[in-house]
Amino acid sequence: MSFGQGGPYGPGGSQPPQPSTPDWAALADQSAARNRRRKLLFIGGGALATAAVAAIVATAVISSGHKDKGGGDSAGGLPTPQDLPSESATPEPTFSNVAPPAPPKPLDIISSARRDKAPLSAGSLFPDKRAAKDDRSYTKAASASTTSCSAGTQGALGSVLVNNGCRKLLRATFTRDGVAVTVGVAVFDGKAAAEKAKDGYKPNIASLSGGGVPTFCRRTACQSSANAIGRYAYFTISGYTSGKAVTSSDTATLQAARDVADYTFRRILARGSAQASAEAASAASATN
Repeated sequence: MSFGQGGPYGPGGSQPPQPSTPDWAALADQSAARNRRRKLLFIGGGALATAAVAAIVATAVISSGHKDKGGGDSAGGLPTPQDLPSESATPEPTFSNVAPPAPPKPLDIISSARRDKAPLSAGSLFPDKRAAKDDRSYTKAASASTTSCSAGTQGALGSVLVNNGCRKLLRATFTRDGVAVTVGVAVFDGKAAAEKAKDGYKPNIASLSGGGVPTFCRRTACQSSANAIGRYAYFTISGYTSGKAVTSSDTATLQAARDVADYTFRRILARGSAQASAEAASAASATN
């Protein structure tokens, strides 16, 4: 059998089989559709799983508040708020409603012989060798003590002291630059008697010589003063050791009298302070 020109594949003859070409657009659409379905299935499954977990947790929370048949707590026996311990196990401090007694006042002590019981002498009241005030210093020359109050006075002062119940008279003399001052401290049972003696003052306290100081202010004009604190009345007389008379314009003897009087005031008050401190310490030890 022979074939004409062109053979069986020429024009007008049968076509040879052609290779099939894939439809790429259709395949892409199908792949995208499958991916969308998988994604939807994945999201839906995740939502269902989340809902299931939430339901389980909610059931557990609700069940934790239920008691079991034995009366116990099905959640493990957690204590009720009333059973929980307090914030602090330390006991609260307690305070006494009774106020401590007020400390004794020095002036109250030296105003009454009943409380003013410390030993008293010229040496204990005037223990210093010098009496100082500001930049001025006075040397102690002599001191003395007597229970006969009128014996240490001159003029009408003796009767004033005795009539008001003077128990003791303490004297000391101080000197500086030719000026001498004697201070006399009259001791009474109470403040009222000391005030009366001060108010009824009449000259004079007798000057006290000794320790290099001659007799002074006996026959010449001198400076004098009177004051009181607590149950003590104290008097000063000041003048010149040379015997020179003191005039109204004299400042040296006036200043000396004021300085020694101030020193005496502080010494009497210090006596009260010492006894007040002792009383306070005794009261504190008694309460402990």
